Parts: sequence; C-alpha cells; structure tokens
Amino acid sequence: MLQPKRVKYRKVHRGRLKGSAQSGATIAFGDFGLRAEESAWVTARQIEATRRVFVRHLHRGGKLWIRIFPDKVVTKKPAETRMGGGKGSPEHWVAVVKRGRILFELAGVKEEMAAEAAHLASYKLPIATSFVRRERQKLEG
Repeated sequence: MLQPKRVKYRKVHRGRLKGSAQSGATIAFGDFGLRAEESAWVTARQIEATRRVFVRHLHRGGKLWIRIFPDKVVTKKPAETRMGGGKGSPEHWVAVVKRGRILFELAGVKEEMAAEAAHLASYKLPIATSFVRRERQKLEG
C-alpha cells in the first residue's frame, strides 16, 4: 500500500476541503482519466483497490498512472478513552482530493475499454467520479 517513506511531522492538522483542485486538474500523461466530482479523503486502501480493478480489467494492457498519493496521516484515539491526553496515534494514510482532480490516467487502450474500466473502478472510491478524455490541441498554421 502507498505511504510516505518518511515525513517531517508525525501528526498533521485536519485541514479543509473547500474549493476545487488548483493543480492536477488536467490530463498530463495518458489519453483518458478518472476525475473527482467531489472533495474527500481517499485512503491508501481505496487507491490500491481501484488500481487493482484497472489492472485486472485491462489484462496488463496499456499504461496506468496514479495521480494521487496518500501523504496525510489520520490519527485516532483508542475506543472508550476519556477526552484530553493529546492527539491520538497515527491510524492510516489518506490523499486529500479536491473537486476536479484527475485521480488516474490511462493510455494504450481503446476508449470503450478505458471507459468500462473507469466505471468499474469508480465503485471502489468514496466519491462521485467522471470519465474524461484528453483534449487535442489543434495546430494553427
């Protein structure tokens, strides 16, 4: 599963999920992509489950890029613990995903196959997603 090798701080603030993605909102590597239509935390387990769906559906054909990385730690206090006593211990890793962010990219497969794989993979994610294709720039001249 994905997680950072090392981090500067063991525990981080929760933050806010307002607004849309400023970076990572365009297809940069592949021909097709899976775009987030909502903001949420996506766990490392959810990213891995989604990746496995893509790999199995494409039968090792084409290329897959994962455009998000779980670099934020979520802490949790033990059950039936009294209030106070500081922040809980690290529990799992999440990627902060804002609306409009490209989550996964595909290349080297037909559009119908990529769309079907994206549709099946979207069931593994906690947010609404949409299938997008790269916009080709027309050469002027």
